[in-house]
Amino acid sequence: MHGYNGAGGRIGATKIPEEYRNVTLKTVSPRQDQPAAYAIFDQYAKTFTRQFEPEGERIKSLYLYSLEPGTGKTTSAITLLHEYIIVNYVGSLRRDRQPPQTPAYFLDVNAWQELYTEFTRPNVPEDIAEPASREYYRQMTSAKSSPFVVLDDIGVRTASEGFRGDLHSIVNYRTTNGLTTIYTSNVSIEGLSQGFDRRLADRVRDMCAVVPFVGESKRGIR
Repeated sequence: MHGYNGAGGRIGATKIPEEYRNVTLKTVSPRQDQPAAYAIFDQYAKTFTRQFEPEGERIKSLYLYSLEPGTGKTTSAITLLHEYIIVNYVGSLRRDRQPPQTPAYFLDVNAWQELYTEFTRPNVPEDIAEPASREYYRQMTSAKSSPFVVLDDIGVRTASEGFRGDLHSIVNYRTTNGLTTIYTSNVSIEGLSQGFDRRLADRVRDMCAVVPFVGESKRGIR
């Protein structure tokens, strides 16, 4: 799961930030502060076995929302991503299948936007622009096609038309193909239409269950 050196394997392939590598559904810290959300997550994780039922009911997408940042949305989304990978790995072995290398993927939308800026700014040297561009589109491909994806901080407010179009492309592909996505945002799902095409925002709303997070930021406290 973590590769030979503990920093690779299927967990490493998801591009989860290092500080989130070991969070689990039962021990994750936001569980104490968000009991209503975690009552939902406990039941939601039980649906992950549906990934082995291609003709069955799909795994629903979630929209984790709070007006305040730092309430545990990202940690919780990654915890669910971990649970999905575990079910995928164990379930594949039980069915005598080779577990896929990248069954899930994490995309930090803000970091991805910074990568876009790195190769689209005026007068960027080629030796900087080319690697940034290559990595940007590699992440875009993974975020589009992986069976289970976390799109972290989806409520982009200020972005170029080019970047916004690429983000729309990911969301549109995933919604059109019924792929499971967990969104985290400080923008309400009703407010998505301010930054997204209205039809795409409506499609996200139709396919997602909203899970509200309450309280104030806990960053720097724990």
